[in-house]
Amino acid sequence: MILVGSIGVSGCATKGYVNREIATVNSRIDGIDGRVRTVEGTSGQALSQAQAAAGQAQQNAQRIDQINGRVDGLDQQMQQQMQRRQRKPRG
Repeated sequence: MILVGSIGVSGCATKGYVNREIATVNSRIDGIDGRVRTVEGTSGQALSQAQAAAGQAQQNAQRIDQINGRVDGLDQQMQQQMQRRQRKPRG
C-alpha cells in the first residue's frame, strides 16, 4: 500500500512546478504574439503602399494613353503635310 501511494504521489506535479511551466510557455506566447503584431503592422503598411502605387500606375497609364493619342494625331498631320508637299509640282 505504501509502495502504491508513493508511486501515485511522485507522479503528480506540484502547483508551483505547473505554474512555473505555464509562466514559461506564456512568456513565449507573449513574445510570439508581439512578433505577429509587428508583422501584421508591417504587412498592413506594405498593402497600403502597394494599393497607392497601383492607383498611381493606373493614373500614369491613362495619361500615357492620352499622350499616345495626341502623338498619333500629330503624326497623322505630319504625314498628310508631307504627302501634300510631295504632290505639288515643282517649278
